[in-house]
Amino acid sequence: MIPIRDDNPTHSVPIITYLLIVVNILVFIFQTMLGSNNESFVYQFSLIPANVTSLLSIGSLFNIFTSMFMHAGLAHIGGNMLYLWIFGDNVEDRMGSGKYFLFYIVGGVVASLAHIISDPTSIIPTVGASGAIAAVLGAYLVLFPSQKVLTLIPLGFWLRMTLLPASLVLGAWFLFQLAQVVFSWGSPGVGGVAFWAHIGGFVSGVVLGLLFKKPEPEYPGYQW
Repeated sequence: MIPIRDDNPTHSVPIITYLLIVVNILVFIFQTMLGSNNESFVYQFSLIPANVTSLLSIGSLFNIFTSMFMHAGLAHIGGNMLYLWIFGDNVEDRMGSGKYFLFYIVGGVVASLAHIISDPTSIIPTVGASGAIAAVLGAYLVLFPSQKVLTLIPLGFWLRMTLLPASLVLGAWFLFQLAQVVFSWGSPGVGGVAFWAHIGGFVSGVVLGLLFKKPEPEYPGYQW
């Protein structure tokens, strides 16, 4: 299932979501412009679990943050930014921009820690915003479970577009991550995807989404 858009208007301009998307795109463009030097850039600023667990340098801890804004290819950043675009605005709207930014960073850090714990000796560079975005998905699930999401469903050679509840779309996404962990047990980095980071981010988003949301009286209605 591929979400296309949700049927959930916001009450305010999601400035942090927009800025996060812009920053991720700009960093990706910069990486592309590096050409053959991009590999060394990735090794310098990506998350490498073994470097963190061995306390190789303070920079290894800093890379938990820098890696959240780097991507491995066009499909990687395209998929991540699509999910952030669809679901991030409503989560920001429900939390407020300041809390949302803190939520996003904390979710990304928790996701990175989950990945490190799952494979502490890995020397494979890890990049991407998917851990933090998984937190956004988790928060959306608990804040807007009944909202409809226009979803593209591949059926063999046929494609079907339909509206589905967010609980089904995001629940299916989370179950897919769990299934991948089970099938790749003993090989956390299989396929180049840090599924434990997705799970850690999503679970943190569920918890933090409930903690960071505005109290109902502070959540304004539409003005007509």
